[in-house]
Amino acid sequence: MASVFIIGATGGIGRRLGPLLVQSGHKVIGLHRKPEQAADLSKDSITPVHGDIIEMNPKQLAKAAQDAEVIVFSAGAAGSGIDRTTAIDGDGPIKVIEAAKLLGIARLYLVSAFPEAFRQKETADSFEHYMFEKKRAEVAVAASDLDWVILRPGVLLNAEGEDTATMGPAIMDGSVARGTVARTLNALIEQPSVRRQIIELTDGPTPIKEAVAALRQS
Repeated sequence: MASVFIIGATGGIGRRLGPLLVQSGHKVIGLHRKPEQAADLSKDSITPVHGDIIEMNPKQLAKAAQDAEVIVFSAGAAGSGIDRTTAIDGDGPIKVIEAAKLLGIARLYLVSAFPEAFRQKETADSFEHYMFEKKRAEVAVAASDLDWVILRPGVLLNAEGEDTATMGPAIMDGSVARGTVARTLNALIEQPSVRRQIIELTDGPTPIKEAVAALRQS
C-alpha cells in the first residue's frame, strides 16, 4: 500500500477521497489550511499537516509530503477570486511538480476540469481565467517526467454518486458527483500502471473498477 499526500484534503473531493484511501489500506496525509480542520482529518485516520498552498514554496511542500509516495492535487480556488485562482489552480500544481522532484516522488494525480464545461452558456471572465489556469497546470504536469494522471471531471455535483461512471481520453461532456470523482481517484491509485494519461470523467453506467481496468489495458 502507498502513502498518499492529498492537497485539498478538506475540499469536496479530497474529504471523500481520504477515507476511501484509508479503507483501502493506504496511509494518508492531508494538507489543511485552517487549524480547526486537523481534528476532522484525524477522526478519519488521516495525518493532518497544516499549510496554505498559496503561501508554501516547493521546499515547504516537500517537507509536508516527505513521507509520501503519491501526491493528489484536488485543491481549487472555488470562485474565491482571480488572484487566488492563479495561485491555487495554476501555480499550485507547478510547485507540486518541483516538490515531487525534490522528494523523488514519481506519482502525481491532478484533478483538472472538463474543457467543454458550461460552454453552452455565457461565461464570466473569471471562469475563463479559471479554465486558462487549469490548462496551464495541465501543460506543466504533462511536460514533467513524473508518472502523472490528469483527471478532468465534468460539471461537479455535490453528491456521493454511484460506483459507476463514464471515462476515457475523450468523452461527451456532462456532470459528475464529487463522490464519483473520489472513487475514481481511489481506483486509479490502486492501478499504478495507469499513468501519463488524461482522463475525462462523467457519471455513467460502467463500474468504476472496470472502467479503470480498461484504461490499464489501452
